[in-house]
Order: sequence, then structure tokens, then C-alpha cells
Amino acid sequence: MRQNILVILPHPDDEAFTVSGTLAKHIQDGDHVTYACLTLGEMGRNMGIPPFANRVTLPAIRKLELEDSCRAIGIQDLRMMGFHDKMIEFEDQEQLDGRIGALMKELFPSIVYTFYPGYSVHPDHDACGRAVIRTIGRLPNAERPVVYCSAFAKNHQQAIGKPQLVNDVTPFLQQKMASIQAHRSQFQAAELVGSKQLDDEEIRKRFGTERFWIYPFD
Repeated sequence: MRQNILVILPHPDDEAFTVSGTLAKHIQDGDHVTYACLTLGEMGRNMGIPPFANRVTLPAIRKLELEDSCRAIGIQDLRMMGFHDKMIEFEDQEQLDGRIGALMKELFPSIVYTFYPGYSVHPDHDACGRAVIRTIGRLPNAERPVVYCSAFAKNHQQAIGKPQLVNDVTPFLQQKMASIQAHRSQFQAAELVGSKQLDDEEIRKRFGTERFWIYPFD
């Protein structure tokens, strides 16, 4: 049976590194994926290697990169939510939660992917995850989708245990790497992929598994 899948992440390229292989599998299985990207990552410090963007042009460039990434994965529905990069924690909670709640009412997703609040390194990641959890937590138990969270903070497994979902996405590495490489202004940055050319084994080792934690509402 076809499922509605909702992905809520704050930045272009978050989808590429955390969930692109899993989404490609959902799409192959006939599911419908909506990606709500909260910002355009307009405050990102990476401008390409060598630089081809600047502070003025970066938002438009990252918008196009995000669209290319979604095409590479096969995402059917991209929503650009228009919030401000590096400001998610300071956004009006009622407005932010309201926008997320409207998506829930429209789509009735059975699965939501987001970041695990408190264990996702970047303040925008954590604030996005908190907003998703707040909004879904207000729903009656019977109406709540499963929320799969990505986490990668140092020593996070000591706090939240091992992931409940470990996906081998090696059959979808072509889509995943195309998604990552679509973010041309970002993906060669040393903290992401780096300028070093990765061989097939390194790609499998680094990108072939995606891990998620089910958020424990109760």
C-alpha cells in the first residue's frame, strides 16, 4: 500500500547526507515523498571549490541545487518553507509549529523523517527536530505517524541507545551520490566529502548505511 512520507529538515543538503538512500527506496516501493525544507541555507559558509557563489547569489544557487538533489532522489513534492537559515531556534514557535501542523493535516503521513532534537549538532537541526516533535506530540496517539530521527552528535548512542532502523542503501548509492553532488557549492567542503576522490569501497563504507531512531513519545 502506498504511504505518504514527510521529510522535515532545515537546510538544502541535509536530505542528501541523512536520508536520500532511504527516500529513493521509498519511491521505488511506490511511496509518495514530500520534502519540507525550512530554509535555503543562505548563511552557509561554503561557496564552492573554487568559489563560484557569494553571499548575494548563494540563496538562488542553493535553491537550484536543492531542486537538482530532489530530482536525483526522485522526490515528488518539494516544499520550500521560507524560514531563515541559522535562525530556526528563534522563529516564532506558533508560526513554525503551525506550518508543520498544516503539512500534517494536508498529507496525513505514515512516516516522518527529521533530526533527533538535542543530538544533531547544528542548532537549526535541533530546533527543527524539536518543532516536529512538539507538533506531532500534540496529536492523538492514533493519529501520530512514526517519527524516524537522524542523530550524529558525539556519544549520542550513550543517551538514546542504538538506532531502531539501520538501512542498507547500497542499492541506491547512485541516487544518493547524485543528490550529494547536486549540492555543488557544498559537497567538496572538507567537513562533508572533501576534495579527495572517493573510490567505490570508500563510498559504500561512508554512505552505504542510513540510521534512524524512533522518537519515543510515550
